Order: sequence, then C-alpha cells, then structure tokens
Amino acid sequence: MTLLEEIIGYWTHADWAKIGRVFWYFLIFELMRYVIVDYVVVAIHFLDRLVNRKRWDRAKEALHLVQPLVSILVPGKNEGKHLFKLTRSLAEQTYRNFELIVVDDGSTDDTRIIGRDLEARGLIDLFISNDVRGGKASGANIALRYAKGKYIVHFDADCSFDRDAIEKSLLPFYYDERIAAVGGNLEVRNSRESLATTLQAIEYLKVILVGRMVTSYIGIYRIISGAFGTFRTDVLKRLGGWDLGPGLDGDITVKIRKLGYRVHFQPTANGLTSVPNSFKKLSKQRLRWDKSIIRFRLRKHKDVFYPNANFRMLNMFSSFENIGYNVLLNISWFIYVVDILVNFGHLFIYILPANILLYTVANYLQFFAIMLIVRKPEEKHRLFFYLPAMVFYTGYYLRIVRLIAHTKELFFKESYKDPWNPLKSSLKAKALRI
Repeated sequence: MTLLEEIIGYWTHADWAKIGRVFWYFLIFELMRYVIVDYVVVAIHFLDRLVNRKRWDRAKEALHLVQPLVSILVPGKNEGKHLFKLTRSLAEQTYRNFELIVVDDGSTDDTRIIGRDLEARGLIDLFISNDVRGGKASGANIALRYAKGKYIVHFDADCSFDRDAIEKSLLPFYYDERIAAVGGNLEVRNSRESLATTLQAIEYLKVILVGRMVTSYIGIYRIISGAFGTFRTDVLKRLGGWDLGPGLDGDITVKIRKLGYRVHFQPTANGLTSVPNSFKKLSKQRLRWDKSIIRFRLRKHKDVFYPNANFRMLNMFSSFENIGYNVLLNISWFIYVVDILVNFGHLFIYILPANILLYTVANYLQFFAIMLIVRKPEEKHRLFFYLPAMVFYTGYYLRIVRLIAHTKELFFKESYKDPWNPLKSSLKAKALRI
C-alpha cells in the first residue's frame, strides 16, 4: 500500500468527531470566512446591482450634470520614471474635469527635471518639489493645501488605471451623500515577473477585490488604499489631512469613520499597481504594513472600543474584526499547530497532506467566486496553476511575517524606526503618539 493510499484510507474511516477535532481551525475560521462568506457576498453584489441599477444610473446622471472639479494628488519620492506614464493614463480617462498635483518629496533621481518638464508641457497642473524629505503624508498634505477640487483622488505614481476609473470612483458620492471616502480596486501589473508577484496577484484578488467587498457590504470597510482612494475635500481638510505613516491609509479611513461618515469600496473602479518582485522585498513591505495594525488599531484608535458619546458599534466591530483576523487568529493558528503537534504528533504524516489538500480545495473554490466578478477573467486563468502554492504563501509565509511584525511593534514600537519615513518625522510622531 502506498503512502497516498494509507492517507486516503485513514481519513475515509475516521469519524466526524476526529475530523472536527483535528481540522477545527480550518472548519471554524477559514472555510466560513474565505469561502462561504465570499459566495454570499458575490451573490449580494449581483443582487445589489440589479435592485439598485436605477439608483446608480441616477448617480451617474447627477455626476455628469454637476461635473465637479477633482484634484488628483500624487506625492512620492524618486518617482520620475513613472510620471509620464501616469499622465498618459490620466489623459485617457472618461472623466476630464480634474487637476493633477504632483509633490516630489526630496527625490535623489531626475524627478524634479521630469516633473518640471511635464508641468511646462501642461501635462501636470502643479509640480511641487521639496528639497528636504518629509514623508508621504507630508507630501500629500502639501498637495492638499493647493487642491481646488471638491473631491480628492490620491494616487501612487507607479499605478495605471482603467479609462473609467475616476468616474467610477466618484459615483458613490452621488449614490449616498453619507459617503465621504471611496476605495478603488487594485490588481497586480507585474504578475508575470516572478513567483512572488504571481502569488501577490492572487492575494490582491482575494484580499482587495473580494475581501474589501465583504467588509464594505457589512459596513466595516476599514482601509482606503493610498494607491487609489477618493475623498471629499472638505472632510479631509476638516481632519487636517493625513497623519504620518506607515499605515496612514488605514488611519485616515478610521478618522473619517469616527466623524460619522460612511466609506465605500468600489470594485468597478480598477487600477494596476506594481508589487515587490522578490520575497525579501515583500517581507520588508509586509513587516511595515503589519506593524501599523498594532500602532493604529491597538494604540492610536483604541478609543473606538470606549463607550462614550462618540461610540459607534460598526467602528468598534471594524477594528475588532481587523485585530481579530490579523492578530488574534494569527496567534490562534500557532496555538493550533502546537495543539496538533502535542496531541496528534503521531498522526502528523496523515494530517499535513490532508490539511494542504483542504486549503488547496478552498483556494480553488474561492477563486471560482472571484472569476464571477473580476474584470477580464480570461487574463487570470494562468493563476489557477499557482493556487496550490498559496497554501504555503498565505498559510505559512505571511503568518510568520505577521507574527514577527506584531511582536516587534507591540513590545518595541519598531514602526517609529522604519526608514520609510525620515527619522525626524518618526521621532516627532512618537512624541505626539500618532
């Protein structure tokens, strides 16, 4: 009898009590959250578009009637090589009433020369160059100071967008006046560059497209991506703009929610972004991202859990869900591994393959749901072959990186030492506890 036949035979004859005991983590958390909920939300998405089609049509008519000025803000460092491509992408937009403001945050490349040239040619409306680096939040706030538009669109310079991306991102403001911020959908542009970028392409479809649809529909959407986010200008200025990051995207979203406004994810507003092309670069990025959960959710915005006059149940649940799934469940997974090793170590040769199979099947089921709503699904077919690798990417690699980041930030406040921001800015933020 082969090992495979032994494994199949063992689980074929196992009772449901043993199966539940051994695979409790998958059955309770993963299957429900990442498969069942996804299919429910996809169904709700189609139903919503059908039931509220006339309301969305009226929103589009109102937008075209008013034609508000939109200010596109693009802060960044050493982004000169991306600026012309960005202006070309914007020139193809169906929505035309916008101004483009680019802030060079102390670049050391040719960004200043390129930006000035594009400004002189009328492709950039306002180019601002800082001799001293202040950080991404500082650059965005400088641009905000000069913005004249009713709405702010915040882009990363290395992104490109569908022709109707800006128009689609503006529609929710005319669909529901309580909405103050809209997040666009991002896919990976360089997905064929390496294994790391391919796996991130799948992750972005799962986490950004479907994951944010889930949180948006149930009212707990918690992060407007800085790579593609649209905001009411008056609300941003009321808040004083962005606070220092990393994690400034999630931070500004929480601040907007605290004011009582709604935030919305718009899956039909599509953009492309480049992602780290090696696991070393990816680890560095994710360590920075994951630290922000501790810094902002557990420290800066812990007041969302306080029963005061400004308390809102959805804000509390939004933060709790974020902390729960990214911190507490991450810890519980390691507890699960220890539980299996201690209590079922002698069955490990049967459990590990079965676990991998369960997660692989779940990945395929989830991806089938994604194919129902993703744009240009025919371009995503090659990703099917990489779904088995996602078991190790999300199940082991990202969990380990996440645990390291949470530990460093929880006990040592490592985010204030991150070179992503100038040291002087981080020290000031630490002193102000932001």
